Amino acid sequence: MNETKLVEIFIDCDDFYKEFEQSFQQMILPFKHPKGNRTPGICESEMMSIVIYYHLSGMKCFQYYYQEIICKNLRSYFPKAPSYNRFIELMPRCFFLLFAFLHRVRRGMESGIYFADSKKLAVCHNLRIFYHRVFKGIAQRGKTSAGWFYGLKLFLVINCFGQIMQCTVTAGNVADNNESLLKKFFRHLKGKLFGDKGFISPKVFQHCFSQGLKIITGIRSNMKNKLMLMEEKLLLKKRGMIESALDIMMTVCDIDHTRHRSPVNAMVNLFAGLNAYSYLDKLPSVFAKKLKLN
Repeated sequence: MNETKLVEIFIDCDDFYKEFEQSFQQMILPFKHPKGNRTPGICESEMMSIVIYYHLSGMKCFQYYYQEIICKNLRSYFPKAPSYNRFIELMPRCFFLLFAFLHRVRRGMESGIYFADSKKLAVCHNLRIFYHRVFKGIAQRGKTSAGWFYGLKLFLVINCFGQIMQCTVTAGNVADNNESLLKKFFRHLKGKLFGDKGFISPKVFQHCFSQGLKIITGIRSNMKNKLMLMEEKLLLKKRGMIESALDIMMTVCDIDHTRHRSPVNAMVNLFAGLNAYSYLDKLPSVFAKKLKLN
């Protein structure tokens, strides 16, 4: 395993946590445990590094990874690592930190060319929907081109170099062209954004265009044809790049599986995987070489 990558991840996480520790502590409500609050020996930046590095290890079992790799092979890096059960109890502390770390530190560069898509996150097999309890009240039934599913939906925006710009998680029944969602989701982007036909929404297009973002999609069979610049037409054909990025996140970074026992830890797993994706050496890109854009 690449221990140099682990050191790089820890340095980034530790610098981030030191910068935002004070504001983060102010957001946490004071809580008094009946048996007293125990201060863990492992710090938050170490926990963030462990869960992010797991998604780069290629392993599919977090328990084996933690007990055999962290507690044995990498014990010198984490001398105060707690037991596996205790670490699972501490994992929810990383949720907000991983989310903020992705959007503040690991966010991609502003390129003016973006690609958007959504991906289903099934939480169980369709035959077990009525028996599923972990995400009860959170997950919903949704439909994609592959069929019906029960779970959540990941909305993602990447730039032309494959770097993550925006991401959010919704219930599975939220449509791709949901007006209120897309207005908030695209509000910080400027330039041109390419998506599939599911993102077609005249109200969203007008709102985003007035904010400096032009949404470009294909047209449905019942729509009138419209003229398009040749540059935009060629870039629209490159929209499959985000499908490659999502495939890497699903297979290499393992952000999607149905073995979760806690909704919060499921989100920790998801955002740890997205952060791990940003540390990959090679990302799908429209250009053969990474250009420096102003």
